[in-house]
Amino acid sequence: QVQVAESGGGLVQPGGSLTLSCVSSISIGLYTMAWYRQSPGKQRELVGRITPNGDINYEDPMKGRIAVSRDDVKNSVALQMNSLKPEDTAVYFCNAWWAGTTLFPWGQGTQVTVSS
Repeated sequence: QVQVAESGGGLVQPGGSLTLSCVSSISIGLYTMAWYRQSPGKQRELVGRITPNGDINYEDPMKGRIAVSRDDVKNSVALQMNSLKPEDTAVYFCNAWWAGTTLFPWGQGTQVTVSS
């Protein structure tokens, strides 16, 4: 079964930066990979995605503050986050994306806490 493992979360001060990583147990070369986040009491939301060709789409409210990249040799996807705000506090997940849905089982996610 496909597994994804997210890492890199932690506690960061407002205005700080953090880079998250996601590794898949299978080749991601054919998949659009996406990052999601879920804040307490809220639904999981799409943050950004990157196609196999490297085309990138970012969603509000993190647009302009994040960068998604992929390394198909390592079957990994990264999410670089800058100018973090307390409202960015959430568990961040990655998954394969297709037509508004996800294709892999969800991983554990990685907790990002933005606080002074």
